Amino acid sequence: MTEKEKMLSGLLYNPGINELESERLYAQDLCFALNQLPPSAVDKRQQLFKKLLGKTTQQFTIMPGFQCDYGYNIEIGDNFFANFNCIILDAAKVTFGHNVLVAPNCGFYTSGHPLDSQTRNSGLEFAKPITIGNNVWIGGNVIVLPGVTIGDDSVIAAGSIVDRDIPSNVIAMGTPCRVYKTLKEH
Repeated sequence: MTEKEKMLSGLLYNPGINELESERLYAQDLCFALNQLPPSAVDKRQQLFKKLLGKTTQQFTIMPGFQCDYGYNIEIGDNFFANFNCIILDAAKVTFGHNVLVAPNCGFYTSGHPLDSQTRNSGLEFAKPITIGNNVWIGGNVIVLPGVTIGDDSVIAAGSIVDRDIPSNVIAMGTPCRVYKTLKEH
């Protein structure tokens, strides 16, 4: 099994191999180009994002300051909006549903490191997917950690650190993020 196959399977893998390093450099170059474009270059931005991301739709907006590891593991639904300084570490799949709003300075981190210091110091890491449902609003400065699923129609309050699954139709907040209130289903 290759290191990339291990990465995509959620196993410990070595991110320092040439194939993964070159894929990250490719994504970093595209992110650099995207972040240097003037705000009026909307069509060029969309073209570059469609080249970078694994799956897009016709209607999405991602503001400058965007960074990712690979890009090809990111899928966004219709009417996706990510405000300034969104970081997506996508060593595993990151899926956003339709009508998702992401406030400024948010991070989605699929990558993690072993707790055992000897294994961690060897350079190995793991990645677990993140799934964001439909009609989700993620407030500013939210961090979503590896393996988390956020259900449809939920709101994550600003400043939260989401370290476990959040169900549908709730407001969740805090560090660590917990359900605060259930919302009425429509």
